[in-house]
Amino acid sequence: MATEDFDIDDLKRRMEGSTTSFKSDLGGLRTGRASATLLDPITVEAYGQQMPLNQVATVNVPEPRLISVQVWDKSMVPAVEKAIRNSNIGLSPVVDGTNLRLPMPELNEERRRELVKVGHQYAENARVAVRHVRRDGMEALKKLEKDKELGQDDARAESDKVQKLTDEAITEIDALLAQKETEIMQV
Repeated sequence: MATEDFDIDDLKRRMEGSTTSFKSDLGGLRTGRASATLLDPITVEAYGQQMPLNQVATVNVPEPRLISVQVWDKSMVPAVEKAIRNSNIGLSPVVDGTNLRLPMPELNEERRRELVKVGHQYAENARVAVRHVRRDGMEALKKLEKDKELGQDDARAESDKVQKLTDEAITEIDALLAQKETEIMQV
């Protein structure tokens, strides 16, 4: 069986990449509880380039409703504060020397519903990415079958494996979404 165009392990890795990316997106959704991962997507203009926040400061969660950002270079404090304010995560930093405190406000019902909608959008994007990987695998199988490098029975067996991987990835995405939705809607 010639498999230069078809590698089930590569398809699995790409689907897992979509799921991992989705987990990261969900980590950025604010649930009312403080989480250091909430600041992961934030980049800071530092030393003439964009740098992730965690490369210019230490992020801690000393209390359930407070994030603490300890900036290493005092001259970077205004840039870090600006980056957090402009990030659209809805947090207002309180500057105390080189330390920024980010109190987590209570989420109202309307904001919770908006966050759930954002979570659903992230999930749909992840499902689409998984389906694109599935499509690539199916097209590679059809080409191998058409070029007589793979028999019809083998192609069908491989396509069943691809579909099984797709179903597993989408089931995992749905489970992660349901878990995050429950977390967001808890009062």
